[in-house]
Amino acid sequence: MLELLIMSELETLAESLGRLLSVRGEWLAAAESCTGGWLAQSVTAIAGSSAWFDRGFVTYSNAAKVDMLGVPETTLARHGAVSEAVARAMAQGALAHSRADWAVAITGIAGPGGGLPEKPVGTVCFAWACRDGGCEATVRHFSGDRAAVRRASVAFALNGLLDCLEKRPFIA
Repeated sequence: MLELLIMSELETLAESLGRLLSVRGEWLAAAESCTGGWLAQSVTAIAGSSAWFDRGFVTYSNAAKVDMLGVPETTLARHGAVSEAVARAMAQGALAHSRADWAVAITGIAGPGGGLPEKPVGTVCFAWACRDGGCEATVRHFSGDRAAVRRASVAFALNGLLDCLEKRPFIA
């Protein structure tokens, strides 16, 4: 039952996002690492999403972040894959490699291993970028098992997109 409620939350967020993007005539791209395409799956589960979702990039490895999104190797070396700097570069890369007006990026440590004292399991970095040059990034810490961290990350990213769209004028 809890899983249905969670999926319903993601579906509700994705539907709201789709309605807003459709009205605005704008497109979305996603760049995902720790969520492995879950955000893209959530938005493409919505009928008609092909009218507002352009593409998703699953860039789990550092090499994929560099190859597919153009994340600078120096940024990865200096800040690590789980950083606001890399999340920004991922979102900007998703815009550069798509026809999207908006991009969201998610990179983090879902666990159960891989955490460090300065970046514990549950640390997730997000970025939202728009074609007009604006880009916001933030870090959140989620608790729970791997699935809970990933699910919370997708919900947070979708909510962040809705906030960004409500704050910005039309891009077109």
